[in-house]
Amino acid sequence: MIQELFDLKDKVVLVTGGTHGIGMAVGTTLGKAGAKICVNDIDESKLEAAKAEYAANGIDCYTVKFNVTDEADVDAGISKIEADVGTIDILVNNAGIIKRVPILDMPVSDYKMVIDVDLIAPFIVGKRVAPGMIKKGAGKIINMCSMMSVYGRNSVSAYASAKGGLKLLTANMCCEWAKHNIQVNGIGPGYIATAQTAPIREGGHPFNDLVMMRTPAARWGEPEDIGNAALFLSSKAADFVNGHILYVDGGILANFGYVKGENEL
Repeated sequence: MIQELFDLKDKVVLVTGGTHGIGMAVGTTLGKAGAKICVNDIDESKLEAAKAEYAANGIDCYTVKFNVTDEADVDAGISKIEADVGTIDILVNNAGIIKRVPILDMPVSDYKMVIDVDLIAPFIVGKRVAPGMIKKGAGKIINMCSMMSVYGRNSVSAYASAKGGLKLLTANMCCEWAKHNIQVNGIGPGYIATAQTAPIREGGHPFNDLVMMRTPAARWGEPEDIGNAALFLSSKAADFVNGHILYVDGGILANFGYVKGENEL
């Protein structure tokens, strides 16, 4: 049956940074598909709040505190998941940060921080999780990429560098691990309506106007749109999809020159 393609019953999922926003939407969607959801953060209070919110959605979320940029901490955290929940079947490398600073004003330390969280952390976590998947002969890894995996923008040099690198890390993970029946793909969110973007989504804000004019779908994406993409890539339906970046962006990358109203016949 078609429904069985998207059934994740008893699959162990780790969503890094899955305590809020897109990460929580992904965790909630996969949890509703039957998966056992595990999330991490470095803040205990965020983990407690997230556990309560998942519970409100009928999901018993396992939380664990560890720093995705610290190899020893990652090992300890994932070992705990393996002992308490089971070997990870699906990894979503979602944890990320952004610093909007022009290149000439950005301290090298800040640039390195973004690279550490957005690029090196997926390497560390993926490397730790992959041996368990190889042993089982199956696994799914989803790296949270970005539209800035393929283009730049003013003041986000570190973020774009990291996400561009993550796109190619995704390809290289695929090249090395596909033979073990591990599918490694990425999701490239467009402009998504989250708490972080709320201030710039207000009517009349220049950036909101830009998004509405340039996106053919003429709307912001919802976190659930990313969750749905993650469900596809986590499912049997995507067993022959590998090394691919799925852009969930309302068409903005397909036609960045689009202006609502001007291109309609």
